[in-house]
Amino acid sequence: MSGVLAQVTGDLGSIGYGLAAIGPGVGIGIIFGQGVQAIARQPEAYGLIRQNMILGFVFAEALALIGVALAFAFRG
Repeated sequence: MSGVLAQVTGDLGSIGYGLAAIGPGVGIGIIFGQGVQAIARQPEAYGLIRQNMILGFVFAEALALIGVALAFAFRG
């Protein structure tokens, strides 16, 4: 098994970031999916729900951007 691992060469940061981007992608999908359901159930709260959806999106997207910045920062 160690012989196989010894053959891996190149920059693995891009593979790591690709795997790490799955989390924020799923999170954004959940945020907007649940937000649309909440608006459908309570249309009078549209402004508040939309505001919270956008705030959640920003935080989830910030995690993805931090991940890509760290992939370049720790590149060795």
